[in-house]
Amino acid sequence: MADQTAKLTLGDRNFDYKVLSGSVGPDVIDIRKLYGDSGAFTYDPGFTSTASCESKITYIDGDQGILLHRGYPIDQLAEQSSFMEVAYLLLNGELPSQSELDKFVTTITRHTMVHEQLSTFFRGFRRDAHPMAILCGVVGALSAFYHDSTDIEDPQQRVIASYRLIAKMPTIAAMAYKYSLGQPFVYPKNDLSYTANFLRMTFSVPAEEYEPDPVIVDAMDKIFILHADHEQNASTSTVRLAGSSGANPFACIAAGIACLWGPAHGGANEAALNMLREIGTPDRIPEYIARAKNKDDPFRLMGFGHRVYKNFDPRAKVLSKAATDVLDKLGIDDPVLNTARELEQVALNDPYFIEKKLYPNVDFYSGVILSAIGFPTTMFTVLFALARTVGWVAQWNEMISDPAQKIGRPRQLYSGATQRDYVSVDKR
Repeated sequence: MADQTAKLTLGDRNFDYKVLSGSVGPDVIDIRKLYGDSGAFTYDPGFTSTASCESKITYIDGDQGILLHRGYPIDQLAEQSSFMEVAYLLLNGELPSQSELDKFVTTITRHTMVHEQLSTFFRGFRRDAHPMAILCGVVGALSAFYHDSTDIEDPQQRVIASYRLIAKMPTIAAMAYKYSLGQPFVYPKNDLSYTANFLRMTFSVPAEEYEPDPVIVDAMDKIFILHADHEQNASTSTVRLAGSSGANPFACIAAGIACLWGPAHGGANEAALNMLREIGTPDRIPEYIARAKNKDDPFRLMGFGHRVYKNFDPRAKVLSKAATDVLDKLGIDDPVLNTARELEQVALNDPYFIEKKLYPNVDFYSGVILSAIGFPTTMFTVLFALARTVGWVAQWNEMISDPAQKIGRPRQLYSGATQRDYVSVDKR
């Protein structure tokens, strides 16, 4: 906490407010008493200059291209850690010892099954239902099956709910995929890792057992790590807002999934892949670069730039190498990847993109990797939700445990009609 104050002048009145300092990052002006003091609100559409909470989980420096989970750089975690280890870190604040990690993995593994009656729930959806629609509905329905972990005032129930959500999300995601294909569900297998188990449940069929390749598992694990948490983004803020009302954890995560479904949030990697496919081959890049620079052309380069990062997205660097590893392993000479590589170099060296700081982001390569593995684009956001559940759960737990947290209630700048009297219909 800093001792300095910020002075606000409103007409002939002056108000002083404390300036708070975190462990790193910009200072924050504490305006919680602003309305009571002055009768005025701040106006901040999209909350781009508003800290809605205090958090110890994730830190982003968009100007420097830094992403830290509990202080650990994302590239170190992606290259040296595992998704389960990162999940433990996000939930508990510290990296686990070997015995702590083993116990955590065992606990998660033993929660991967879903209630058998939940399987019949899927049959209520149309056969061509979008997997995100299924995921959103089924996760929300978990609260109807697991009553013993919905009391948010009980710390032990919160832990159980957290483990259940992290453990069952891959199973539900794989079931959503299988249902969309009309294939039978595949039960989890406890002798596989979290990520390998998910791949097996997704791609195995009764006539042919899917054997997860270590290179594919590693790339998928990296994608999960890189999407595990990203500070107070739209879906995480939605989870916190829903949780601030006292809603049960399953409902809160379902709310986050619904928000993630938006194309401006979780659907960006699908849009980036579609763009690369539209460009087709490297020789067509100059044409599309010219279109991107033309303000009268609706075409936009997807997978470049970020709401937060004003530098190279640190997650994109990791996935760039992973994309090459996956395609080499699968023996795929994908023109889409060649186009992506060339487009990246063109954009990084073009004054227009440098000036506007339009650097490749995590979505630029993740779509290429997921497509090569065999996922249809309809599953991309489902995979995002699967990984982000860990972050949502960690953020939800932190919010519930924060005594300063209140029910979310943003205010507004009202510009509608002032008070007027009702006129009966026969006189209008």
